[in-house]
Amino acid sequence: MPTASLAHPVDTDVFSEYAECPEKDLISESCEGNLAAFDELVRRHQSRVYATVYHMTSNREDADDLTQETFLKAHKALKSFKGDSTFYTWVYRIAINKTINFLKQRRRKSAQLSLNEIELSGEGRGHILEFISEHTPRRDIRLSELQEKLNEAMQKLSYVHRLVVTLHDIQGMPHDEIGKIMDCNTGTVRSRLFYARQQLQAHLSDYLKNWC
Repeated sequence: MPTASLAHPVDTDVFSEYAECPEKDLISESCEGNLAAFDELVRRHQSRVYATVYHMTSNREDADDLTQETFLKAHKALKSFKGDSTFYTWVYRIAINKTINFLKQRRRKSAQLSLNEIELSGEGRGHILEFISEHTPRRDIRLSELQEKLNEAMQKLSYVHRLVVTLHDIQGMPHDEIGKIMDCNTGTVRSRLFYARQQLQAHLSDYLKNWC
């Protein structure tokens, strides 16, 4: 069973004695029961996992819970990690499966998913605004208003298409890495991303006309 720190977010600013340790060594140490080594794995990857889950759920508490559950499951299943992909790709798969299952359960309880709290990171914001409209001056964008409209448009996408937009246009992941996470080839990733962007543009077209 993980230490208490694994049941709660690991402070990424805290110095770790394993900070310089290669990831494969951390995995090996963790499999042998070294909890501090696994804490370092959590420290390295939890921010990106949390960001992805948050953009999928649009709820901080749910993202916290799902991120913690992801790493707890990863810890328990670590010996099954074969090294066919990177550790964070493997963890992402766990996080995404958990998140999609969670969203399906939540959807059964509510006819409409809430994405009102979505926040775009500084890095991802540029990507997502660029594909929404090439003619939109960034410095003149009313971001809060755009986010509200974008939330509504994202809500209309399927889980798969929302995920590919989140991973590529918000998280900035390359197509090949997304393919590993979503268990599909890069051609499928590109087609899903193209379709998702087309759908977002269609949903936002009337609103964006006022900006051009």
